[in-house]
Amino acid sequence: MMVGTGSDVGKSWITTGICRWLKNHGFDPAPFKAQNMSLNSFSTPDGLEIGRAQAVQAAASKLAPRVEMNPILLKPSSENKSQVVLYGKPIGTQSAKEYFSNHKSDLFDEAKRAFHTLNHVFSPVVMEGAGSISELNLKHRDIVNMRMAQAANACVYLVADIDKGGLFGSVYGTLKLLEPWERKLIKGIIVNKFRGDAALFEDGKQMLEDITETPVLGVIPYASDIVLEEEDSVAIKQRNTAAEKDKLNVAVVHLHYLSNYTDFQALEQETMINLYYTRNPREIKKADVIILPGTKNTMEDLVSLKEDRIDETIKSMYGRTPIIGICGGYQMMGKWIEDPFKVESVGGKETGMGLFNITTTLTKEKTVVQQNFTFKNHLETCIGYEIHMGETEAPNSKHLNIIDGSPEGYFDGDKSWGTYLHGILDNQVVVNELLRTKYKKAEAMDYLSFKEMQYEKLAHWIDQHLDMDVIVENSRKND
Repeated sequence: MMVGTGSDVGKSWITTGICRWLKNHGFDPAPFKAQNMSLNSFSTPDGLEIGRAQAVQAAASKLAPRVEMNPILLKPSSENKSQVVLYGKPIGTQSAKEYFSNHKSDLFDEAKRAFHTLNHVFSPVVMEGAGSISELNLKHRDIVNMRMAQAANACVYLVADIDKGGLFGSVYGTLKLLEPWERKLIKGIIVNKFRGDAALFEDGKQMLEDITETPVLGVIPYASDIVLEEEDSVAIKQRNTAAEKDKLNVAVVHLHYLSNYTDFQALEQETMINLYYTRNPREIKKADVIILPGTKNTMEDLVSLKEDRIDETIKSMYGRTPIIGICGGYQMMGKWIEDPFKVESVGGKETGMGLFNITTTLTKEKTVVQQNFTFKNHLETCIGYEIHMGETEAPNSKHLNIIDGSPEGYFDGDKSWGTYLHGILDNQVVVNELLRTKYKKAEAMDYLSFKEMQYEKLAHWIDQHLDMDVIVENSRKND
């Protein structure tokens, strides 16, 4: 089990790399995270919802994602509330206080059940914790870190980010704050994101082992040449925020509850594209393509766009600049959105941007499904997935995609279109069309092959810098 001294230390990356390394060495691994908080989610083949990181880790394990890999998913829907997704289906929206006080013990039982289901089928189960394991005010509520490790009889490895600074304090302090039973579970330390010559850290490694009485099993270099789909919202803060010269400028409107931003990571890999996130009208006006992304709260984000008059900027560019709406962004581009069941609001109706001849009603039931489709008049089969609570009425004659013979989405017949399909921009034929708005003979990369290449690079990175022989042997001793 990979746990951390804090958030964003690289637990997900290391877990993903270990999954592929194990697969390449004859094991049959599966990932597991008891509870995840993220607005980036994914659909399993049987129409259930899990965190994107576990879907990525499943792909690294060469598995289809399963709901047991992430039995509890929290999706923030307002400043202090989250939708709770249990075993792939939403069970309600709760504040943090409500969530922690209501049925946390029941959820822990569900998490343990999911783990044991996986453990009967796969070997080993590669587990991931969340945040820091030494938050004293939260430990009694923990169902994802050390209590879960104990329940699974897991060997635990503490991941620390040396790039942030304060490595010795964070590692030593974390371990000292653990209870004796927790401390016994820690089998090693992993120093992540090291820049420079690792040989210069040999003295530091020895010092760390001396003060913690714990072996350092790897000093892993900062991997700037490996690209993985990320789910942590921290990643967005590190993205471009402005247009650039001599590029196809694609502006993603930075919504407050922006979800599934992995929709756009394929575009980031295209050398001719500058993808950037912004709410600045001046930067939006510089865009060659505008994207309205998905959101966990369409109504609130739409109101916010109006309050900041960003909707006026977008509408002023319609007809001259391609505007693409995905999921909630697609809903916003219509005439109105109704919320009769108070899914996202106190109920009522919000006028949309009026760019498309569509109307949307938010529904109680969530649509979660993987889809094969054809895009516009192209013959190639594309892949994507839907995760949304809403039904949109659109003229069949204006459809964008065909799914199993049925129309989906909206195409205005000129430049702009909308769809419920996440992952649509992972498909080469779709990105080709975007590129060719500026570069007539451009050819997009095969993004699916690119992702597979990254898993292999990551496995090699793990092989080079992490003592997997010790990790495997520890697990055998624990069986």
